[in-house]
Amino acid sequence: MSAQFMTTVPVVLYLALSFGVALWARGRTAEGGSAKDIIEEYYIGGRSMGGFVLAMTIIASYTSAGSFVGGPGVAYRLGLSWVLLAMIQVPTTFLTLGVLGKRFAIVARRAGAVTLTDYLLARYRSHTVVILCSAALLVFFMAAMLAQFIGGARLFQTVTGYPYVVGLALFGVTVVLYTAVGGFRAVVVTDAVQGIVMVVAVVVVLLAVIDAGGGMTQCIATLKAIDPGLITPTGPGDAVPQPFMLSFWVLVGLGVLGLPQTTQRCMGYRDSRAMHDAMIIGTLLIGFMILCAHLAGTLGRAVLPDLPAGDLAMPSLIVQLLSPFWAGVFIAGPLAAIMSTVDSMLLLASAAIVKDLYVRYRLGGDTSRLRPVTMKRMSVASTAVIGVLVFVAAMEPPDLLVWINLFAFGGLEAVFLWPLVLGLYWRRGNATGAIASILSGVTAFVWLTIAKPDMGGIHAIVPTTLLSLVMFVAGSLAGRPSGREVDALFGGERS
Repeated sequence: MSAQFMTTVPVVLYLALSFGVALWARGRTAEGGSAKDIIEEYYIGGRSMGGFVLAMTIIASYTSAGSFVGGPGVAYRLGLSWVLLAMIQVPTTFLTLGVLGKRFAIVARRAGAVTLTDYLLARYRSHTVVILCSAALLVFFMAAMLAQFIGGARLFQTVTGYPYVVGLALFGVTVVLYTAVGGFRAVVVTDAVQGIVMVVAVVVVLLAVIDAGGGMTQCIATLKAIDPGLITPTGPGDAVPQPFMLSFWVLVGLGVLGLPQTTQRCMGYRDSRAMHDAMIIGTLLIGFMILCAHLAGTLGRAVLPDLPAGDLAMPSLIVQLLSPFWAGVFIAGPLAAIMSTVDSMLLLASAAIVKDLYVRYRLGGDTSRLRPVTMKRMSVASTAVIGVLVFVAAMEPPDLLVWINLFAFGGLEAVFLWPLVLGLYWRRGNATGAIASILSGVTAFVWLTIAKPDMGGIHAIVPTTLLSLVMFVAGSLAGRPSGREVDALFGGERS
């Protein structure tokens, strides 16, 4: 058998397994009765996640092509400085569940919220907030999913040798089908499987790199000989200045509280014990995976110093250091990270269209006007259509996935961070403040990203976050209080 075939077989089997899980989940989803039951099951799995599954699905929905392809590719070029920067992501699960988790889940259950915009409507009683958030979610998710589709296709192309379009079709069709058919339950179960695959994959690749480089000490010595900047905290030529490093604490640290694909998970866990278990499991595993993946990219420079620095660095290391079959097996790790991010975003984008816009504004929020089978078909169709649009856009791929990914992350944080967090903990917050925060945040972030004014190495997300915070507070103080009904809904958690 050819090396190309031996590499492809494990990848195809893995994709088939993901689709098999979707078929199982579809059977579980069919058990729901009313359209309301279908919505809750399809979009949050009946709020039934245990601790391990919750931890794995938060990790899997957060990690992406940027974590396993783009990030290690940048680490290959910038060395240990990018490993240090990437480790800022370690508190992701702990921060998300610790700050939002229990209180967010209680309020969501009390309000009957299935999506983030359900929560925002219950909190701010403003349809303007709902429409702005739904539109922003669709726009920035499309950008993020574009990066993931391209990453998955390039990964497949580099490892197997097949053309880019073949990998795009195989990867895109699989992830769209299993998400559309199986819904939330398929997503979280495949996320758990994908999380395990990611852990195994990054360990094997890192060990292969260290072994090929003659051990950790020799790898570091080789990096120093290539460029002493590769083993410094700021990178070659101070490519990672301290202001930019501090900015990352906002972008991938505090800012994760504004990412819908992770915060949505806070609605779907079973009980407090599941949440506490997930905080520990998730923090340990995400730190381990991020460290291994980016360290492999950095040390790979010592083993194969002449690879093209960029998105193809990590796949090239895997192809050249592992046998064809094992390359196919362990390429499933980065592929799993990509798929798990896409499926979460597809599901939330579908919810924005079906639940947050169509049901709420076309049917007046009355799900009884829809037959359950119609509700299910609409959910599946909207998920599929979004996937097809992203697939078409990915046919002409841009480069540097990590920057596309960070742009999408920053845009989502500009919209959701303060309306979610302050709406949960500050009773004075109101619709005026939320609208002011969203509009100012998105405008500032897009302008700063495009215009690129000199900010001394500070990322655009820092002034964006500060401005949107000021506008939220100012708008809330200027606007009318939310009212007794909102106070009762959000104020009873302490008792």
